[in-house]
Amino acid sequence: MSFNILYAASPVLIAALGALLTEYAGFLLIGIEGFMVLGSFGCFILTVWTGSAIAGTVITAVLCAVAGFLLCSFVKRSGSDPFIAGIALNLAAQGLCGALSLRFFGTGGVLRDAAFAAPLPVGLPLAGHLLLPQPPFVYVALVCLAAEAVFLKTTVPGFRLMAAGLSAGSGSSDGAVCPAVVERGIDPWRCREGAWAAAAFLAALAGCAVSFRVGVYAPGGTGGRAWIALAAVYLGFRNVWGILAASLVFALAENLAFGVQGLFQNSASYGTYALAGIPSALALALYVLASRLARDRRK
Repeated sequence: MSFNILYAASPVLIAALGALLTEYAGFLLIGIEGFMVLGSFGCFILTVWTGSAIAGTVITAVLCAVAGFLLCSFVKRSGSDPFIAGIALNLAAQGLCGALSLRFFGTGGVLRDAAFAAPLPVGLPLAGHLLLPQPPFVYVALVCLAAEAVFLKTTVPGFRLMAAGLSAGSGSSDGAVCPAVVERGIDPWRCREGAWAAAAFLAALAGCAVSFRVGVYAPGGTGGRAWIALAAVYLGFRNVWGILAASLVFALAENLAFGVQGLFQNSASYGTYALAGIPSALALALYVLASRLARDRRK
């Protein structure tokens, strides 16, 4: 069975990069799952309506970015708990997509359309030759990875974003900020709003990657990848390259689970259902290990 490990890791990697921005800004966006669901459904419906996969993907990601900005603004103005706001978004996204699916397509199940299909691999020229062709979202993931690494480590906005996260009170919604941050002219909330908008944009792209991977929209198609992406932020020690490694490990575990399941596809075995939980179980085990290592390092 041929399998592109980087292609399988792309949704988790893209979503985790967005989550990392919000973690540095001080408020981890728990609503990554909701934006992935909206991206998965939105790219299908907009691609069908516009007849263009690129237009459908870009419009969906931009709309989610606006929603992410507005959600953070709501948290700021209302004093709401950002964790509860993210959970509410996750629940609302599922219901909204189901309602729109029934309204426009007459079903709450899997949606198919001839205009929406898995994209063909694309090869990039290099020194007169083509690199090994990859699906487009592989290149999207690699570009996002490189751009975020540069942004966080070499740019003034990146430093400001991390300063916002270091601000006192950044882990709560009371609006408290570090005086030193204010003296430098940094508005922590503006940084957080930008981070949530960027995270929503990237999460929507991750959702698009999930739908385009199979060529249909399927309810629950994200398969918990958003939660794995949140875990990857800490498993990668809040570092973009660590997140890449964690994403590849999860993709490898997913491939292993699917491969072993194929061996038992003709038998009614409880083991086939248990194997589907390998990536999530691995995420939990690695998270515990990462927490232990981080605690030991602080000591």
